[in-house]
Amino acid sequence: MGLVASLNRPGGNLTGINALQTALVAKRLELLHELMPATTRIAFLVNPTNRAFAEADTREAHEAARVLGWNLLVLNASSQSEIDAAFATLVLERAGALVTNGESFFMTRSVQLAVLAARHAVPAIYAYRENALAGGLMSYGSDLLKATRELGIYTGRILKGEKPADLPVQQSTKVELIVNLKTAKSLGLTVPMSLLGRADEVIE
Repeated sequence: MGLVASLNRPGGNLTGINALQTALVAKRLELLHELMPATTRIAFLVNPTNRAFAEADTREAHEAARVLGWNLLVLNASSQSEIDAAFATLVLERAGALVTNGESFFMTRSVQLAVLAARHAVPAIYAYRENALAGGLMSYGSDLLKATRELGIYTGRILKGEKPADLPVQQSTKVELIVNLKTAKSLGLTVPMSLLGRADEVIE
């Protein structure tokens, strides 16, 4: 995005914590495939207003779907009504599951997404634990609480006089898998032990 010169030497007046996002798209598809190997068509929901992010994530999703032998249906949504419309299209096109990209907009709409997924019996995996806590089937993404703590430490260092240009942009490497067993049961899905054993949190 051109915000910094490089991660090690950001330059200028900007540094921070970079949470993994696009790099995790393929893994989300793999986790969903592990749970639903018989599914042949899935939907990928992106927010087109964040164009660079949406395009990068969509490329990753297409490649991962090709490797897994899945047909990928890309849906766009950047408002409450567009999410409703995306689910209507998903049902019409008979997609068997849903993956959202890492856009924070989908975290803010976690309840709406969970309600629609339950209403239409659509298994879904998200980027944020908030989505799983709201009733989503699974989430796989960066531990934002840990990243926020690291950001607070950096803020303190800058307030004490260090220059942002001298502080490397840190990569937040901790990711967490959350599985909502209540939602799995309501969808009639049996989560394999191989998946449950890797979960950082299981909601029962």
